[in-house]
Amino acid sequence: MRALLTGIRTVLTGIAMLIAAGPSYGGTWTLNVENDRIANTDRHYSNGVRLGWVSEAEDGENFPEVRDALQMLYPLADVRGGRLGLELGHNIYTPTDTEARSLIADDRPYAGWLYASGSLYAETGKGIGDHFTETLDKMALEVGVVGPAALGEPVQNEYHKLIGVETSKGWEHQLENEPGINLIGERKWRHKALRFHGLEADAIPHVGASLGNVYTHVNAGVTLRVGQELYVDYGPPLIRPSLSGFGAINPAEKFSWYAFAGIDGRWVLRNIFLDGNTFADSHSVDKKSLVGDFVAGVAVTYKDVRIAFTHVMRTKEFDTQTSSDQFGAITLSVRF
Repeated sequence: MRALLTGIRTVLTGIAMLIAAGPSYGGTWTLNVENDRIANTDRHYSNGVRLGWVSEAEDGENFPEVRDALQMLYPLADVRGGRLGLELGHNIYTPTDTEARSLIADDRPYAGWLYASGSLYAETGKGIGDHFTETLDKMALEVGVVGPAALGEPVQNEYHKLIGVETSKGWEHQLENEPGINLIGERKWRHKALRFHGLEADAIPHVGASLGNVYTHVNAGVTLRVGQELYVDYGPPLIRPSLSGFGAINPAEKFSWYAFAGIDGRWVLRNIFLDGNTFADSHSVDKKSLVGDFVAGVAVTYKDVRIAFTHVMRTKEFDTQTSSDQFGAITLSVRF
C-alpha cells in the first residue's frame, strides 16, 4: 500500500511540475482518433479522441520523484528507465438508432466521458545472451466526468452539422453528471525478436486491471508483430479499454515498420457506460461479464515519427446487443 501511494503521489507531483515548467521537456506526443465510421459502422462507441505525452526515459535529473518512486517499487530490479505520462481524452457513446427521440430501453445509453490522466512507467530488463526480456509497467490515475458536463452532445452534433450528417436526437436520455476516477495498472513483456529472412517477429503479452466507478475489470492478452526494427516501441497505443500499446517511441535508426494482430480479454465488474450512474437513477442495460477485443493493423516509424492504422472488433458488451462492434483507429506519434 505504501508503494501504491508513493506512485500516485509521484504522478500528481509530476503533473504539477510539468504544468509549472511548460513545454521545456522532451518526449513523445501522441494523437489518437477512433471512430466507428472508419470501420463503416455507426453505433455504440461512436468516437474517441486522446492527446497524450510520455517523457523520455529519465535518469532522475529532471524528475527525481520518479527515481525515488521506482527505487521503492522495484528495490531489487534493474530499472533501466522511468517515464511520466499525461493524457487528455474524450469519448462518445450512443445507441444504434440515433434518430429516435424516445428512450431506447434495450440499447446502450447516450454518454460522454471527458478525462485527464497521469501515468508512471517503469522499464526493466534481464537476460543472458540472446535470451533477453524487457518489462514495461504502467500505473495511472485517471479522473474525469460523465454526463452533460462531458460535452458529448455538443461535440457530436456540432461536428455532424459541420460535415452534413444527421444529428443524434436522444441526448436528453444520457447519463447524469458524475465525477469519475480510475486507478489503472498494467504489465507488458517484450522478448528479443526472432529474425528470419530479413524480418523480425515478436509477441508482447500483457496483464492489467482497472479499479474505479467508471471501469472496474481485469484483462489479459497478447500482441503479435512481424516487420523490421521492432525495438522502436511496444505497439501503437489505443484508447482504453482497448489494447494500450505504448505512447513513447525510440528513434528508429532506419525505416521501421510492422504488421500486428492482438487480442485482449476482459472480465468486467463495472462499466458505467452500460451499468448507468453510480449515485443516481439513469438508463442502463445488462452488461456481459466477458468482453474481447481483436485488433489488426500496421505501424510505420521513420526517425521520430510513427503513424499506425488499426481495425478493432469488439464482442458484444450487453445482453440485448444484436451484433459485435467494429471501429477504426488512426494514431500519430511525434518524438521531440
